[in-house]
Amino acid sequence: MEQEKHYRHELKYAVSRGEYEAMKKRLRLIMRSDPHTGPDGTYLIRSIYFDNADDKALREKEDGVSRREKFRIRYYNDDLSFITLEKKMKIDSLCLKYDAPITEAECRKIISGDTDFMKDHPDEVVKELYAKMRYQGLRPKVLVSYLREPYIYAAGNVRVTFDSQIRTSLFDSDYLDVKTNISATEKPTHMLLEVKYDAFLPEIIQKLIRAGNIRQQAFSKYGACRRLTV
Repeated sequence: MEQEKHYRHELKYAVSRGEYEAMKKRLRLIMRSDPHTGPDGTYLIRSIYFDNADDKALREKEDGVSRREKFRIRYYNDDLSFITLEKKMKIDSLCLKYDAPITEAECRKIISGDTDFMKDHPDEVVKELYAKMRYQGLRPKVLVSYLREPYIYAAGNVRVTFDSQIRTSLFDSDYLDVKTNISATEKPTHMLLEVKYDAFLPEIIQKLIRAGNIRQQAFSKYGACRRLTV
């Protein structure tokens, strides 16, 4: 890969609406909102995940395989002028992501299976997905949609996000045009807190999380949505 990247720690917690409200107040005292958010401090994320006919990515997640990878197409606030293809790799709670910008036209070709252009693409991530679509049978499997409220803290390159309204759709095509209307969480008020950082998590952030008395858990938005569509 051209970009030099490093694995980051990724912790996940299930939080109720009340826990979110209490933690948000404390967060805002020490962290700042991501500058890319809208006036309400959030943005909408839509991701199209790939898997093969045997659901390799899904099964590895459910079986607790420590080393795994998945590909997804991602865009924000329904703006198709900026779309990225991402490859995310995980080793337990460590994650590493490579991404490549693609056009809307390229995205629609990939989704429809018109992949010949990918083999000569200038970005290695696109070429790798082409190879795995051809030889491993990777195909678009599900659309995942959610609202993200992100906060950042410079020391440790910390990013804390609250994800809510995690939804999917029963449709298995026209991913860029279909609307997500099926909740993937047990209750609509359930939220997912994610904490990502580089080499260390500052003590002040650790104390903030412990004060919330929340439980760490392994939660996959892809897995939750696939269980509704398999």
